[in-house]
Amino acid sequence: MSLALSKFLTSNKYFKYEVGLALLFYFIVFLSYSQQTTRDSLKNVLKELKENKDFNAKDSVYIQILSDLGAEMRFYQSDSLFKLSNEALKLSRAIEYKNGESYSLLNLAHYYSDKGENSKAIKNFNEALKIVGQSKNKDLELRILSDLANEYSYIGDYGKALTSFLDCIEVAKKYGNKRILSVVQENIANLYAGQKDYEEALLYFKEVKKINNEIGSEIIMAETASNMASLYAEMGKFDYAIFNVNSSIATFEKHRIYDWLAYAYEIKGKTYLMQEKYEWALYWYSQCEMLHTKIHDERGEIDLYNGMAEANFGLKKDSISEVYALKAYEISSRLMFKEGMQKCANTLYKIHKNQQDYAMALEYHEIYQKLTDTLSSNENKKSLAMLKNKVEYDTQKMELIINSEKALAQQKKYVYTAAVILLIFLIVTFLVKRNEKIQRKLNIELKANKQSLEKSELELRDINKTKDKLFSIIGHDLRGPIGAFQGLLKLFKDGEINKDEFLGFIPKLSSDIEHISFTLNNLLSWGQTQMNGATTKPSIISLDSLVADNIKLLSEIAVGKSIKMISQLSGNTMAWSDGNQIDIVIRNLISNALKFTPSNGMITIGATEKNDTWEVFVRDTGVGMPKEIVEKIFSENSTITTYGTNNEKGTGLGLSLCKEMVEKNHGMIWVDSMVRKGSCFYFTLPKAKKEYQKAS
Repeated sequence: MSLALSKFLTSNKYFKYEVGLALLFYFIVFLSYSQQTTRDSLKNVLKELKENKDFNAKDSVYIQILSDLGAEMRFYQSDSLFKLSNEALKLSRAIEYKNGESYSLLNLAHYYSDKGENSKAIKNFNEALKIVGQSKNKDLELRILSDLANEYSYIGDYGKALTSFLDCIEVAKKYGNKRILSVVQENIANLYAGQKDYEEALLYFKEVKKINNEIGSEIIMAETASNMASLYAEMGKFDYAIFNVNSSIATFEKHRIYDWLAYAYEIKGKTYLMQEKYEWALYWYSQCEMLHTKIHDERGEIDLYNGMAEANFGLKKDSISEVYALKAYEISSRLMFKEGMQKCANTLYKIHKNQQDYAMALEYHEIYQKLTDTLSSNENKKSLAMLKNKVEYDTQKMELIINSEKALAQQKKYVYTAAVILLIFLIVTFLVKRNEKIQRKLNIELKANKQSLEKSELELRDINKTKDKLFSIIGHDLRGPIGAFQGLLKLFKDGEINKDEFLGFIPKLSSDIEHISFTLNNLLSWGQTQMNGATTKPSIISLDSLVADNIKLLSEIAVGKSIKMISQLSGNTMAWSDGNQIDIVIRNLISNALKFTPSNGMITIGATEKNDTWEVFVRDTGVGMPKEIVEKIFSENSTITTYGTNNEKGTGLGLSLCKEMVEKNHGMIWVDSMVRKGSCFYFTLPKAKKEYQKAS
């Protein structure tokens, strides 16, 4: 019935808005009845237990049902969650029921988290984690670890969040818990999505989808589809977003899971909002709002009310927009959610500006600017913290492996010694021969262990060098443009330049931002390859599509310099390589060609078919390079930094990154160049086998 209703509401273009909301109301009542049945069943079980003449409140079954009922009440009557969890905790401690005690503390942590009392939530999570080790309930331990990591992400401590998620992944893999493994991988994907590192987020989502397919749960797949829809909306891939959210809505309606259904409706509203389809956005937000009358999820209400405020503002309904913006601002302030406060403040600023209430508009604009500065200043810190924590985590993991190997070697030594002592009592001659054999074996093992330790030491040194190099490049090539941007803003703020003079710098600022973005992408990609963070995953890829996409991406730069870009690749140029890595190679080579080609030049991209490979080339009519630079440009650890024809600055990472990624895909890269004649970069890739091409 719910699927048919949804189909009617979304396909009938003549329906009335009020009729749709009325039908939705009855649909929500139907879902509420289903969810209420679960809670009523638990209440009935409790009642039957109490009426039993042998009833004992300190029975573990009774305590477990108390906790289950409290968890069910989380989004409906939070006070009941608090009361039932405290009662279960008290009874669990009275009989030393560790599983019940840790579960009760987990429920209390959820209560404080929903109230925005993060420190109390973290305290309860840690206490639950400490106790659950005594109960040996590994599933509950994994759940607590995952929720604790989420709490760190709520307060913006992305380093601790990432470390906790990685620890949780190790434990989940050890005990084969695919459900928690899926949840944690998805949470890490959302962490990277929050940092706008969409490529890394998509990599984790691909792993999540593989695990979900193994689990085979339709509901779990729908939950992942909802989160992927949100990611695609942020990326501007609205068709993908709508496809994923529609599939998830159908599943949630089918199974009557309306807390997730509310979230899916909100994502669909956001997707239409980002396309400026305000009426459709408002329709789906209204459906979400109706569901929120039956659940208590204040974090979800922040995004809902912000979306409704923006949609109404887009429809020029300022008074309604203000009501929802103020609702979202109040909840965000209470939960100390800065991103939510920032969005509300911006909307309220625009509303009061339209109403010509300039005093209030200025007040909200100052709040918005302050929050923006705070969030912006934390963005790089968050990204670097995540990167640093991952390096530290990998280093600690390596140290644990080395220590384990040492302990194992020591144990083997004890075993051999005991064997020798035993053999002494049997025969002296046999002991001598046996001892010589053992000594030779020990020498071989010691030598092998020494080589392993030396190799590990070199790897650690390389990681430290890479880290130092990353920070050096960040300080040298990113601090300058950002500092100039800050200085310009200060001049404008202090009144030393007027608005027209400030606007005159916009093209320069846009160029600097593009440079910073391109540099960060190269920097993070290169850092991953240096620290074994990037895994090559070959598949069948279309080189002509990758080239066309990058020509389109860089067309604005080409137009700015009046440079013509031509692709000579045919439509069947299929290779067997990692698509993401080769995309980075092509983008860097075309970007370099644009940088070093003067105005009215030409860039040609093509590919020559060899026996088992494609030989791809990027040719330009640029300034070219002298022989000594050509010889050094692909040498190890080379980061030659030069300026383009319009003084475009580079970090020197691009070609080094290209070389590593081409070689990871079993190819070679080289260059031919002549001064004032231009340059031509070549690289090879394995061809896709014909049977694979037909299958694809």
